[in-house]
Amino acid sequence: MFSLLSLLDDIATTLDDVAVMSKVAIKKTSALMSDDLAVNAGVVKGVSPARELPMVKAIFLGSLLNKVYGVTGVLALSFLYPPLIVWIMLVGGIYLSYEGAHKVIHKLLHTKSKNQQALKKFSEAEKVNGAIRTDLILSIEIIVIAQSTLSGSMLPQIITLAAVGLAASLLIYGLVAVIVKIDDFGLYLINKGLRRTGLVFVKSMPYIMRLLGIVGTLAMLLVGGGIIVHTFHLPLYINEHIQNLIVGAIIGAMAVFVLKLFNKMRSSVQSEATK
Repeated sequence: MFSLLSLLDDIATTLDDVAVMSKVAIKKTSALMSDDLAVNAGVVKGVSPARELPMVKAIFLGSLLNKVYGVTGVLALSFLYPPLIVWIMLVGGIYLSYEGAHKVIHKLLHTKSKNQQALKKFSEAEKVNGAIRTDLILSIEIIVIAQSTLSGSMLPQIITLAAVGLAASLLIYGLVAVIVKIDDFGLYLINKGLRRTGLVFVKSMPYIMRLLGIVGTLAMLLVGGGIIVHTFHLPLYINEHIQNLIVGAIIGAMAVFVLKLFNKMRSSVQSEATK
């Protein structure tokens, strides 16, 4: 009987520690979760209404796997070789900067019709896989930041990170699912006789998606630039967010240029080889 009471007391203490650490970790990562929401909300843009929720569901399931990879990898590296986490984060920061800069450059150099055609040429699977790749980088950073706030034995840390990861995915993709169905809600209100209110929701949807697309691109540059700045401990010369944005844009543009140059050289070598 005494052993059972001791076990229950240990479980209660562990859960209490998990609750406290989860609260701190979620507060610490809330800004990054907001960025993750903005980045992923625009993925279903241009998709038929019938495929919106299935796509969100597929990305959500991929996000859950990303959290598993993130928690497992971060805890393993924290035990085996912590410095490697920094370099993995740096690669992720460069990738996010590249994605953000690529979107900006593509938007500036192409007309609206060409941008729409480029958006449509990607299959649903490609859009989902791209969103899951981006989510993986953001998930790893969420887990790394959350893990930095934890202390104590391994078990409470594992439970806390699992809880934070699950909460992040549920919150982010639950809100994404709500956002992409705003126009459907408006149509529902119209059919119920609330035409004026329903039209507000329907007409606001394109502007909401456009705004989220802009915010998502800025979030990629901000997060990517922030990772690079923190990795190299660069001093702050101006406002932190503005400096992170500038660094992300510069590194991202350089990554776009290097990749284009590499692809051009590879195409040249392949064409020479076929002659």
